[in-house]
Amino acid sequence: MSLRILVTGSSGFIGSALISALANVGYSVRAASRRRTAIADLAGVEWMELPDLEGGVDWGPLLSGVNVVIHLAAIAHRSHIDSGQYARANRTATAHLVRECANRGIKRLIFMSSIGAQAGSAADHIVTEKDVPCPVTAYDRAKLAAEEEIRRLGVPFTILRPVIVYGPGAKANIAMIARIAALPLPLPFGAFRNRRSLLSIDNLIEAVMVCLNNPETINRTFIVSDPEPISLADMLSTLRAAAGRPSNLITVPPVAVRALIFAAGRKSLWDRIGRELVASSADLQKVGWSPKVETRDGLRAMVKATISLQRDHAR
Repeated sequence: MSLRILVTGSSGFIGSALISALANVGYSVRAASRRRTAIADLAGVEWMELPDLEGGVDWGPLLSGVNVVIHLAAIAHRSHIDSGQYARANRTATAHLVRECANRGIKRLIFMSSIGAQAGSAADHIVTEKDVPCPVTAYDRAKLAAEEEIRRLGVPFTILRPVIVYGPGAKANIAMIARIAALPLPLPFGAFRNRRSLLSIDNLIEAVMVCLNNPETINRTFIVSDPEPISLADMLSTLRAAAGRPSNLITVPPVAVRALIFAAGRKSLWDRIGRELVASSADLQKVGWSPKVETRDGLRAMVKATISLQRDHAR
């Protein structure tokens, strides 16, 4: 294929899967990350070191000879980090990248934002792109600010706002849920019918592919989520069943669990596990994205892949 694609943040969970998929279908890929990983050794992949986003990146060498940029690199949710660090790494560095893309006539920028830029961690209605953005955390606000810089600077773009992404090797919130499910204890979530939208890594990769090949996605912003949300109770039961264990969920009133979480000073945890976040990907489906992985099947596959990897490491 004629396109040469720069992918920033190529060593991460999403980046590694994306690089593999792009190389597999014949794209020429420049993978940029802080550290070199095995993904850099794939045929058709060139690796370059990505400097610290907070330190002022010289984007010129990374963009040389490139047609399309997929910008994944960012500082994600971390403890002991201030809002200024999020702003420098996720907004300012992105703005500098987009300016350099404009100077070099880059054909397209695909930016991986976050559902948090749209709605934070929870919402009392089905979230769509038509809603007024209401980011809650410093990370979410920096992502929204980066989106605004992209729209302002004139490079043809597509902005993706994925919900929580799951798959083998996933981190952050889905890893936390998986750890809870793996506990050898009964869990007090049997009555938790609150629904959450999740996103299979395979479905996300397919969304990027659609954006690369469909001009209808240019200069648009899309929420990306599996079509059907899943309740917390069903999520935990699915994860445990995939590991060959009974669900063992106890019916405790959610309000009682909420009181304990609030007493522990973990309101943000309640937002992530006790409230709803249902996000619609209807707009992306209208332009040709057809997610093939159903959430429960994807969660089962994630658990089985993780167990297989653990067995391989134990040998």
